[in-house]
Amino acid sequence: MVAVALLLIAMLSLQGGAALAKSLFPLLGAQGVTALRLGMGSIILLCYFRPWRLTMRGGNLRSLFIYGIALGCMNYTFYLAIRTVPLGVAVALEFTGPLAVAMFSSRRAIDFIWILLAVTGLWFLLPIGHSVSSIDPVGACYALIAGACWAVYILAGQRAGSSYGPGTAALGSTIGAIIFCPIGIAQAHSGFFTLEILPIGLGIALLSSALPYSLEMMALTRLPAKTFGTLMSLEPAVAALSGILFLGEHLTPWQWLALAAIIIASAGSTLTAQKRAKVEIINTEPH
Repeated sequence: MVAVALLLIAMLSLQGGAALAKSLFPLLGAQGVTALRLGMGSIILLCYFRPWRLTMRGGNLRSLFIYGIALGCMNYTFYLAIRTVPLGVAVALEFTGPLAVAMFSSRRAIDFIWILLAVTGLWFLLPIGHSVSSIDPVGACYALIAGACWAVYILAGQRAGSSYGPGTAALGSTIGAIIFCPIGIAQAHSGFFTLEILPIGLGIALLSSALPYSLEMMALTRLPAKTFGTLMSLEPAVAALSGILFLGEHLTPWQWLALAAIIIASAGSTLTAQKRAKVEIINTEPH
C-alpha cells in the first residue's frame, strides 16, 4: 500500500506541476514556461545525479542525442497542447505514444481489443467528423506529436540507458534544454526574466521532475513491473482531476468515457503483454 501511495503522490505531483505551468502561460507563454521548466529541471537533475561522477560505458551518443531531443520536443509540444486543450485530454492523447510502443511489442490476439478501445477513445477525443468533444484540432495535434516524441523517448532512452545508466536522465534533459531553451526564451513574453518568476519555475521543476522521479523510483523497488505499469495507466485520469481542481477544466461525459477507454486499453496491454522488459524509469513522463 505504501508503494501505491507513493506512485499516486508522484502522479499528483506531476500533474500538479503541469497545472502550475499552465497557470503561467498568460505571463510567459507556453514556450517561455517550457524553457523555464527544462532549464531548471536540467539543473536539478544534474545536481542530483552528478553524471560526471558516475561510471558510464558511453559510446552510444546517437541514442543519447535522440533521447534528449525527444525529451525536449515532448515538453515543448505538450505545453503548446495544453494552451487550448484540457489537461486530462492532452495527457490521454499523449499517452497514445507509450501505448503504441506497448502494443507493437506484443502479438497476442487480445491486443486487438486494447487497440479497438484506444481507437474508440481517440475517436471521441479528437475533432474528426463529430462535434461532441469540441477539442481544438491544433492543440490535439500538438498532444499527439508529444505522444510520438514520448514513444521515441522510450525507445531511445532504453538504448541510451544501457550505456549511460542513471546519468541518462540528466544528460538527456541537458541536451533537450540546450536545444529548446533558446527557442522558448526567444518566443517567451517579456516577463521571463523577472526574479519573481524563478521560485515558481523552481516549483514547476520540482513538482514535474525531481519529486515524481524520486517517488516513482521508490515505488518501483516495491512493486512488480506489471503492477507499476498498470497503475501508471491512471495518469490521464489524474491529469483530468488536476485540471478540475487547479484550472477549473470540466470534461463532458463523452470525454470521460474516452479517457476511460484509453486508460483501460493501456492497463490491459500492460497486464496481458506476453513479454515485458524490465521497467526502467529514466524520467517516466518528463512533460
